[in-house]
Amino acid sequence: MAVTAQHTPAVRISSPTGRWILLTTVLGSSMALLDSTVVNVALPRIGRDLDASLGALQWTVNAYLVTLAGLILLGGSLGDRYGRRRIFVLGVVWFAAASLLCGLAPNPAVLVAARALQGIGGALLTPGSLALIQASFHPDDRGRAVGLWSGFGGIGAAVGPFLGGWLVAGPGWRWVFLLNIPLALACAPIAVRHVPESADPAAHGRFDVLGAALGALSLALVTYALIEARGGSLAVALTATAGVAAAVAFGYVEKHRRDPMMPLDIFASRQFTAVNLVTLCVYAAFGGFFFLTALQLQVVAGYSPLAAGTALLPTTVLMLLFSARSGALADRIGPRIPLTAGPLLCAAAMLLMLRVGEGADYLTDVLPALLVMGAGMVTLVAPLTATVLASVDTSRAGLASGINNAAARAAGLIAVAALPLLSGMGPEAYRSPPAFDAAFHRAMPVCAGVLVAGAVLAFATVRRPAPDCRHPECRTHGWVTAPPLDTGRGSTASSAGSAS
Repeated sequence: MAVTAQHTPAVRISSPTGRWILLTTVLGSSMALLDSTVVNVALPRIGRDLDASLGALQWTVNAYLVTLAGLILLGGSLGDRYGRRRIFVLGVVWFAAASLLCGLAPNPAVLVAARALQGIGGALLTPGSLALIQASFHPDDRGRAVGLWSGFGGIGAAVGPFLGGWLVAGPGWRWVFLLNIPLALACAPIAVRHVPESADPAAHGRFDVLGAALGALSLALVTYALIEARGGSLAVALTATAGVAAAVAFGYVEKHRRDPMMPLDIFASRQFTAVNLVTLCVYAAFGGFFFLTALQLQVVAGYSPLAAGTALLPTTVLMLLFSARSGALADRIGPRIPLTAGPLLCAAAMLLMLRVGEGADYLTDVLPALLVMGAGMVTLVAPLTATVLASVDTSRAGLASGINNAAARAAGLIAVAALPLLSGMGPEAYRSPPAFDAAFHRAMPVCAGVLVAGAVLAFATVRRPAPDCRHPECRTHGWVTAPPLDTGRGSTASSAGSAS
C-alpha cells in the first residue's frame, strides 16, 4: 500500500490550509504531550482506586515509555514511506483507542497493557506532527511554523500538570486519559480533509522491524528486572541477563543491517556521543525527579492533586520565557559552560527538595527548589539540543535529534524503574508517608549525583564549534520529559524524533 510522492503546494502560514495544518499538528502532538506530563500527578489516586503496588505505578509510567522509545525511530520511517498524513492519522486513532482502554481499565494489568499500546500510538503520531509541517510549508514560512508549533506545545506542557490535577481532583483520574478522545475526534477529520499528503520519494519498503523489536524488548526486560529486583529471585536475574543479551543483539543488528534504524556510525562523532551521554545523565535525573516529586507532594506534604500539579508549573514557565536567551548565550560562549552549569543548578535543586516534607510550605520549601530547577533546565536544554545538531552533518540532523530524544526517554524509563530500588522503597511505600519521605530523601541525592556526573562529563568532553541555537524548536519550548525536536533543518522528511 505504497503512497506515491506528491508535489504538494508550498503552503503559506497565513493561508487557511496553513492554519489547519498548524491546528492539526498541535492537537495531535498535544495528546501525547499531555499524557507525558499529567500521569505522574494521577498516580496516587490510581494506586488507591485500583489497589496497585508501587511497581504497578512504575509500570503505568514505564509501559508507555518502553514502546515509545523503542519504536519512535521506526514510526518516522513509516511516515516517510507510506505517507506522513496517513501514519499521523493512524497514530491519532490508535492513541485515542488506547486512551479509552486506559480510562476504562478495571485493574492495574489492563492499565499497564493499555499504556504500552498508547506508546505505540505515540511512536506513530509524534514524529508525523512536525514532519507534516516540514513537508507542507513554504521554506520561508517553515521556521515560523515550527516555532508556533513548538510554542503551543510548550504551553500545553505548562497547562498539563494543572489540568491533570484538576481532573484527578474533580471528575477522576480516568479523565486524564479520556480527555484524549475529543482531541482525536477533532484532530483526525481535520487532518484527512485539510492536510496534504506527502511521502519521501527516496523511501523504500525495508524497515528495521527487528532492530525496533530488540530495542523495545531490551528496555522492557531491563525495566522489569529493576522493578522486581527487591525479591532477588532467579527469574529476575534471568530477565536482566536476557535484557542485556537483547541489547547486544540490537547493537549487532544495527551494525550489520543494510538500512538500520540507528546507524552506529553516527557515534563516530565524539561530540555527538559525549552529548548523548550527558543527555542520559540529565534526563535520568529529570525522570526520577518528576516521578517522585509528584508523589512526595501528595503522599507526604499533603497537597491535593490540583495543588501538586500547579506546584510544578514554574519549571515549564521559565523554559518558555527564557529558552531563547539561553540559546543566544550559548551561541556566543559555546556549549561547554551551559552544559556544565545547567546540570549543577539542577543538582542544587534536587538537594533543595530535601526541605520538602510533611506540611511543607509551598513558598518557602517547594518554590525555591523548582525555580532553581527551572533555571538549570533553561541553561541546559536548548544548548544541548543545538549541540547535538551541530555535531553531525546537516543531512543527518533529523536522525541525530531522534536518537537524542529516544535516549532521553530511555534514561527516564530506567530511572523510574531503578530509583525506588536504590532508595529502598517497598511495594507499599507510597501508602505510608513516613516510609515514602525517608526514601525520597535518599533518592534526591542520587539524582543530584547523576547530574553532577553529567556536568563533569560535559566539562571534560564538550568542545566547540558553538551550536546554532537559532532553530525555532530550540527557542520556544517547555518540554521537561525530552529534548525538543529537529527533523533536519528544512528537509521535507522526518525519519526520527518526538515532541512529547
